[in-house]
Amino acid sequence: MIVITGGAGMIGSIVAWQLNRQGRDDLLLVDRPTHPEQWQNLCHRTYADYLDKDELFPWLERHGAQVEAVIHMGAISDTTERDWNRLLEANLRYSQRLWQFCTQQGATFLYASSAATYGNGERGYSDASIDGLRPLNAYGYSKHLFDQWALRQAAAGHAPPRWAGFKFFNVYGPNEYHKGRMASVAYHAFTQFRTGGTVRLFKSDRPDVADGMQLRDFVYVKDVAAVVAWFLAAPRPSALYNVGTGQARAFLDLATAVMESCGARPHITWIDMPDDLKGKYQYYTQADIGKLRAAGYDQPFHTLEEGIRDYVQNYLLQPDPYC
Repeated sequence: MIVITGGAGMIGSIVAWQLNRQGRDDLLLVDRPTHPEQWQNLCHRTYADYLDKDELFPWLERHGAQVEAVIHMGAISDTTERDWNRLLEANLRYSQRLWQFCTQQGATFLYASSAATYGNGERGYSDASIDGLRPLNAYGYSKHLFDQWALRQAAAGHAPPRWAGFKFFNVYGPNEYHKGRMASVAYHAFTQFRTGGTVRLFKSDRPDVADGMQLRDFVYVKDVAAVVAWFLAAPRPSALYNVGTGQARAFLDLATAVMESCGARPHITWIDMPDDLKGKYQYYTQADIGKLRAAGYDQPFHTLEEGIRDYVQNYLLQPDPYC
């Protein structure tokens, strides 16, 4: 059996979709939805059972021998969360307990880290070392803390037989509709354009960056799920891995792709950046995916235009937008 935490979330539900496509339905999905419509992320999945997040560890005490792998996608992912105690419990302690279970049980452990651990990118975006990283927010720091702890455990020989941590870059795609403000720019661009005929983008508050030319590594959620499933399928080197396209693209490119996928001419409205994001906003991210390629992952990633077209035309414009 494969346990997927965050199974009703965006990435977790698409990982389950990918595994269903590969013939796996022995899935235990674990989550605690925060949105009244989030259950719809589960509707197209085939799985053995579903548990609330607080039910998982009692279940593992009784049935842990059945578990082949834990895919840990569950977390507080709100980059504006300020309750450090909530972040510590959800993003560090819960993850540590799952790591320890997999170590004792001999199960594979695959987990979600984040590109937010890289902070403003002053030390680059290489997954070769995490020394000296300075995240810009408490969410990023909580993920960084667990990465540090995991590497110390592995160095000391206290690790699952197979493990990997994935530093996901800017993920977009179906089943993110419950995320509110934390949903991708692609989703917000679509909803803004459909309701108002324009897409609102932040003006740059840096003189060296033009409006709309803030650059991010946008990665389609189906590609993310393919990477996770590939690590599950066979032994791979245990390590931290960046998961992105390796190609930074402008927000203006993304907004244009969304509107063109709707069959319309682009129209942009420029707005001031909110005060709570100033000084905490990444102007450039680009995953160094050399380690992922060296591990043997040779599948292509969707280009921004390909991913947006699939997302908009096959999900957002459909009566049922869920994957």
